[in-house]
Order: sequence, then structure tokens, then C-alpha cells
Amino acid sequence: MRRKYRKAALEAGFRSGLEQDNIDHLKRIGANYTYESTRFPYTPKIRHYRPDVILENGIVVEIKGYFSTEDRTKHKLIKSQYPDMDLRFVFDKPGNYIRGSSKTTYADWCDKQGFKWAEKLIPEEWVNEK
Repeated sequence: MRRKYRKAALEAGFRSGLEQDNIDHLKRIGANYTYESTRFPYTPKIRHYRPDVILENGIVVEIKGYFSTEDRTKHKLIKSQYPDMDLRFVFDKPGNYIRGSSKTTYADWCDKQGFKWAEKLIPEEWVNEK
């Protein structure tokens, strides 16, 4: 069942079912947003970060099912290079551990690094923030 759901999301132009759920949610609540519309270069080796969602109020939302070591490193670099960017995360399962041997969850990591996070869907409070 999960594979069919993911396949349908991919066919609709999303990278995951969780992304599609969040875009559908934003549409239902009448939010103004862009999806994968902007690229931000970052270093040490020139790479580009394309956020999943940018809300009308400027909040940048990254939607994650799996949160790899590479993703965590990238987002720390982005935060240091774009200190005014209000980058937040939505996790499918924020209680997942960052790796098998760790007691640190995705949510713990965000709290420690100073990122706001939510579970499953972008909160309406984020959409309505000034």
C-alpha cells in the first residue's frame, strides 16, 4: 500500500507522499506558498539548496521522511550561511533516531540546533505567522 502511495506522489510531481500531503493541506487551508521554486547556493563546495516550501510570510519548510547525516550537515551549513532564513522542518516521524546507535531523535537534533519542527503537516500557526 505504501509503495502505491509513494508512486502516486512521484507521478504527481512530488518527491514523497509526505510532500504531497503537505501541499494538499496548504491548498485546503488556502495558504499562499511556493513549492521548490527557489535555489540557495551554499559552500564549502558550491551546491544548491532548493527548499520544499516557502510560505508567503517567508518561512522556509523542509519536509522530511528520512533525515540523513548529509541532510543534517547541509542544513547546519545553510543555517550558518543564511542566518536570516527561518528554516523549519516537518517530519513524518520526529521520534526516529538520527542513526541506529544514537539516542538523539530528529526532534532532539532540531531542538539542539535551534530549528522549529512539526509532525506530519505544516501547522496553520506557521502559515498565519507574521
